[in-house]
Amino acid sequence: MKTKKPVKTAKLDIGISDKNRAEIARGLSGLLADSYTLYLMTHNFHWNVTGPMFNTLHLMFMGQYTEQWNAIDLIAERIRALGHPAPGTYKEFVKLASIKEVDGNPKALDMVRHLVAAQEATARTARKLFPLIERANDQPTADLLTQRIEVHEKTAWMLRSLLEE
Repeated sequence: MKTKKPVKTAKLDIGISDKNRAEIARGLSGLLADSYTLYLMTHNFHWNVTGPMFNTLHLMFMGQYTEQWNAIDLIAERIRALGHPAPGTYKEFVKLASIKEVDGNPKALDMVRHLVAAQEATARTARKLFPLIERANDQPTADLLTQRIEVHEKTAWMLRSLLEE
């Protein structure tokens, strides 16, 4: 029987050092974990919201978790493009995320409060990476982070407006 030779892959040389790529991938892994946790929280609230604002929140949460779902893939693919594996288990996400899961089924406005906090936390996680990506001259990651921060800040503002009296 003939033994297969291991497949050689070309060295990754995109103009960002191995050390910087590893640090950026670590930071993006935290963003991926926050994004996935936020996605799951939003989807859970979509399923379980009740009360007079049911229809409004149910539809709003659907739009938000759909947007989050699409973003998760972009973040994971950027980690892969940097030459590192993307985390993909609940165990890894719990360890990496700055957002904590919500126990039980909160009331509708408490759901909104949790989502405001989670949206803002995810924006902070993304923003923390900028000094590193600027030093590394990593424009694609900067572009991704700018887009994500804009979405999280706008969504937090829209959710927060529901809490005003």
